[in-house]
Amino acid sequence: MKQSLKQVSRALNALSTAALWVAGIGLVAMTVIVAYQVFTRYVLNASPPWTEAASIMIMSWFIFLGAAVGVRENFHMGFDVLMYVLPPGAKPWLHAITDLAIFGFAFGMVFYGGQLAIRYWSTRIPVLGLPTTFTYLPVVLSGIMMCLFSLERLLLRAAGENVDEPITDDVVVTTAD
Repeated sequence: MKQSLKQVSRALNALSTAALWVAGIGLVAMTVIVAYQVFTRYVLNASPPWTEAASIMIMSWFIFLGAAVGVRENFHMGFDVLMYVLPPGAKPWLHAITDLAIFGFAFGMVFYGGQLAIRYWSTRIPVLGLPTTFTYLPVVLSGIMMCLFSLERLLLRAAGENVDEPITDDVVVTTAD
């Protein structure tokens, strides 16, 4: 059981890494589009109409993907104040409550975001020509990933794994003589 959970965890780590890369590429793409818009507006005096809608849509994608990665990496909101005053035995329970709350919220994102995505499939974003669903799709995909990541944390914690500390890079400090 524990071994299969670790295999699933590795797959979810790959999904998280891919989402982080897509979010990073989206951030760069949005920056380029906004720079292009500023250049065409103030230098050429003719701004293309698609740049604002495209940059806003890209921004929603990288924000929601980044939020999902934040859940996986344990960089989300929690009961931090209570962690300092409660005994160590209560901390896993508070982390589990946090993960359950995240799962519930993310499930709402999937459910209600999915309803919006289905409802607006037949309408188009005029300047982009894309279905309006693309506006709501990052909410749904991020919600699915948040559900998976919070469920992963709950199952790994139940299996005895330490998943409650943020993932940090170990830094080796050396001194020169």
